[in-house]
Amino acid sequence: MTYSTFDWKGRLGPMRLVLSDTTFRPSTISTLLADALRVEPNDVVIDVGCGSGILAIIAAKLGAKRVFAVDMSPDVVEVGMKNARANGVQDRVTFRQGDLFDPIDGVQADVIIGDVSGVPDDLADDSGWFPTKGGGGPRGSELPIRMLEQARQHLLPKGRLFLPTGTLQDEASILDKARALYGKILALADRPIPLPSTLAASSVLADMVESKIVQVTKRGSRLLWNARVWELSAAL
Repeated sequence: MTYSTFDWKGRLGPMRLVLSDTTFRPSTISTLLADALRVEPNDVVIDVGCGSGILAIIAAKLGAKRVFAVDMSPDVVEVGMKNARANGVQDRVTFRQGDLFDPIDGVQADVIIGDVSGVPDDLADDSGWFPTKGGGGPRGSELPIRMLEQARQHLLPKGRLFLPTGTLQDEASILDKARALYGKILALADRPIPLPSTLAASSVLADMVESKIVQVTKRGSRLLWNARVWELSAAL
């Protein structure tokens, strides 16, 4: 296993993080979620798709009494605990390896951070953003929708779920499901992000744009996609 470091410069930074070759690197979405995250003292938090653990660490630093962080990465427990210890929150953050909420059956939370991959599988493989193959399903909406369905069982009354979406996925289907499952959806952030030139030239991207699965805009010579963050209120 190969390890590297990443300097987080977002909310509550700077923080030096350890990453392995299977750890998803913090991204612009991570920064947007960190800025939008609202944690009250003594909240219980679940971070699904935690990667390096940066959002779980921020939640603990914001006052959460307990944070459960889950990721599919095979060494998430080792990497996550290294980062939690380095930032003084190891006593309040528990890392588990597995699919969505499976490793924390029965846990209920005031806050859920639902940062799971939402890029279509073929586009994820073309992007080079993901250390392991695959993304959020054929349309990039299947995994986020499954997360939203399962999250209802884990979100306490008056709880809140922080959901990232983007135009590099079937965003409309995700938001339709969110509206059907949750009482209120509040838009917190919306940022245009330039596509790397290699991905902008991808035939996979062109096919998905033509099929209206994803949407991009053009500014000058650059293609851009939009990343958004939403706060969902507890299910009614």
